[in-house]
Amino acid sequence: MSLIESAHEFVRRYRNRDIDKTALPMLASACPGWVCYAEKTHGSYILPHISSTKSPQQVMGSLVKHHLASVLGRSPSQVYHVTVMPCYDKKLEASRHDFYSDLYMTRDVDCVITSREVADMLAQEDKSLAEITEQPLDSFAKVLNIDDNGTEAGELDGHQGGGSGGYLEYILRHSASALLGVTLDDLKYKTLRNEDLKEVTVEVNGKVELKFAIAYGFRNIQNIVQKMKRGKLLYQFVELMACPAGCLNGGGQLRTSGEETAKQRLAAVEEIYTSVRINTPYDNTLIERLYTDWLGGHDTDKVKAMLHTEYHAVEKFINALTIKW
Repeated sequence: MSLIESAHEFVRRYRNRDIDKTALPMLASACPGWVCYAEKTHGSYILPHISSTKSPQQVMGSLVKHHLASVLGRSPSQVYHVTVMPCYDKKLEASRHDFYSDLYMTRDVDCVITSREVADMLAQEDKSLAEITEQPLDSFAKVLNIDDNGTEAGELDGHQGGGSGGYLEYILRHSASALLGVTLDDLKYKTLRNEDLKEVTVEVNGKVELKFAIAYGFRNIQNIVQKMKRGKLLYQFVELMACPAGCLNGGGQLRTSGEETAKQRLAAVEEIYTSVRINTPYDNTLIERLYTDWLGGHDTDKVKAMLHTEYHAVEKFINALTIKW
């Protein structure tokens, strides 16, 4: 739902770009490290450009605490929600007051455990995932008592786009269709200064209509921000992630062992990530039912409350000891 809502948000911003000068470029906000950096360093200048759509972790938090709990006949405070993430900053994200219910006195995500912490806990119990018998995942439709008639979206061979959930890929495909009436085939990424900085364009009749970019790592992020401030950024959308190589290389991922290098470990993780078959969000009956049954449609106040958030400039504290006299 985070991908779908982000795509809808971009289309709204694009259509409103001539009225609202802060509508574009839209900057992806699924990375809490990037968000903290923007709030503390660039404040009100950058914040209007950050996508207001919640990250997948927090969208799931809203779904679990404010819909699943109701389906189960429970109060949100009676459901304990745990996520496993590749990033320690996801703990900070979950602790934001924006994701806390004063009414029910509970967080949307109660506990965040990193991949590394899962491995450490297994090691403490002298257990290995290889020893555990695989079990099928519970059907989310079944848990929510939704009859999807087996018509969830078709499968892709593997994750598309960058190593952080494919925001650019999905949003570009949706926008090309919704705004230009164009169906895109395989996207051709152009690598710029390094592998963590790439761009992709959509042309119609020889004219560039959409130009998106991926920028991973703080050096690339800083370059993007500086270009924005100088009015020289040519992209309408940028997928920003604090970690080089994106979430696959998150700070909470397992460390290397033995003679394996960090580069080799990342390559192995990327191979697994791109080989896992996934369902595309397009025409997913389950998601559409959630929009209807839970949120009352795609453009409602409940959508704004459950799937969107706000970011806040952090005022810099100044005292006599920090002033250069």
